Amino acid sequence: MANERLRTALLERGTTIVELAEAIEVDAKTVERWITRGRVPYRKHRFAVAKLLGVEEAYLWPEAMTPAQTAAVSETEIVTVYPHRWAVPKDAWGRLFASARQEIDILVYSGIFIAQDTGIVRVFADRADAGVKIRMLLGDPDSPEVAQRGIDEGINDGMAAQVKTALVFYRSLRRHENVEIRFHRTVLYNSIYRADDQLLVNSHVYGTFASNAPVMHLRRVPGGTMAATYLNSFESVWDQARPVES
Repeated sequence: MANERLRTALLERGTTIVELAEAIEVDAKTVERWITRGRVPYRKHRFAVAKLLGVEEAYLWPEAMTPAQTAAVSETEIVTVYPHRWAVPKDAWGRLFASARQEIDILVYSGIFIAQDTGIVRVFADRADAGVKIRMLLGDPDSPEVAQRGIDEGINDGMAAQVKTALVFYRSLRRHENVEIRFHRTVLYNSIYRADDQLLVNSHVYGTFASNAPVMHLRRVPGGTMAATYLNSFESVWDQARPVES
């Protein structure tokens, strides 16, 4: 069976079979067999291809890795775990976003603590001007999901008010190219803050402010699936969300 995932990854990167073969030092016919016949490469070649194409090894060849191998690789994605969001060093947020060279993604209800940080907003503007694509997902203040989260946190209409306040803080940022903000209407089980291959994932706990919930610092690695799970979740929400009107 043909490996359509590998074929698509090559097309998305604009890489030819010959270019891939030269980059990982194998024969072009070998790469062609990986695609057309579904042949599974040696582990070192799988790793090299995944790294070159910027996708997970387990995504290209899910049948090649045992559950134990997948678990072992995924463990390496965990940089650290903070017991609470307030325990994350303040400068860690700025360093995360400043490190972005391609994309910054944020999925929150309000993320008001980020919007109120003028230093971070300035980093967003600088990164956008440098060509970094910034996508922000805020909860729709008129949605029942935002209303329910406000009730869960004990602030009722305060959650919707925080979303509107965040938009005020982002007013100047929205004038920059490469910045897009959308409203979503989904039940969030976590907030996601992503800069390229690094993520800070803030879990949501019923009846607890997000600032008091744990945060995982993840780094995407070839063959790992943890970071990919959260990134796929972001894309699903983004596709359903609507652009914020000017």
